[in-house]
Amino acid sequence: MQNYLVAMGVTAGLYALMALGVNLTWGMAGMVNLGLAGFFAVGGYATALLTKAGFAMPLGVVAGAGAAALAGAGVALITARLRADYLAIVTLGFSESVRIVASNELWLTNGSDGIAGIPGPWRGVLSPSGFNLLFLAIVLVALGVVLLMMQRLTAAPFGRVLRALRDDEDVAAVAGKNVLLFKLKAFAIGAGVLGLAGALYAHYTSYIAPDIFAPLLTINIVLALVVGGVGNNLGAVVGAVILVILLEGTRFAAPLLPFLSAAQIAAMRELLISGLLLVILRVLPGGIVPERIGAGRDT
Repeated sequence: MQNYLVAMGVTAGLYALMALGVNLTWGMAGMVNLGLAGFFAVGGYATALLTKAGFAMPLGVVAGAGAAALAGAGVALITARLRADYLAIVTLGFSESVRIVASNELWLTNGSDGIAGIPGPWRGVLSPSGFNLLFLAIVLVALGVVLLMMQRLTAAPFGRVLRALRDDEDVAAVAGKNVLLFKLKAFAIGAGVLGLAGALYAHYTSYIAPDIFAPLLTINIVLALVVGGVGNNLGAVVGAVILVILLEGTRFAAPLLPFLSAAQIAAMRELLISGLLLVILRVLPGGIVPERIGAGRDT
């Protein structure tokens, strides 16, 4: 039971990291990014390839975050003139393109069989429970550092410019702000955080494959951000924790429904989760921790 709870904690931490990355581009800058699974995959594959080749794990994690940040900057340059639904479609296409490439380039990613044996910190030296606790601590430290960084960006002039872009980028341009540069920075930083989460995931599970980076991952993180509070970094973390609790907690409803088949129980879980999320959004339309209007103006 302890290992299960620790694994839930690691998952919640990784989801929170991803929600923070998406919150920067969508919640603060107003750029709808549905390519988060792609950036997550870039980070995971980059560190997997490097560490399997003998490089140190910290270097692999940094390289994974950096590779995702470069990919984010490239996507930002390509989609500089796109907004709203058009940007969402292109970023979703990027994510699916990454997954398709990973499925077919056997020489690089081993195709649909994935990459196994990715090293983890002291895996094999520590007991399984000890490794899980260590990795939970690593994820929590990474989450704390990223959350602090995002809070600083929110209060800084950089964050205020991003919110100005979200409200009306034409007005921001008239005020003398380099819209393209700020978009590029926001996308690169957000994608870098997603890549960091992907790299940590790869070292935790020791295995990655293309089917892990399906659109359902994107949907889950977007749900976490919406439930927690779009535009609020703390809300992104809270939403991720709530979502993981709902996803895992509904598993315990199965024994209460012995008259249903496994497929029917899975469908009931999805119905229950969606119903609970709708109730939360109906009661709290701005999310559990909504964005505070005027945040960062006094700093």
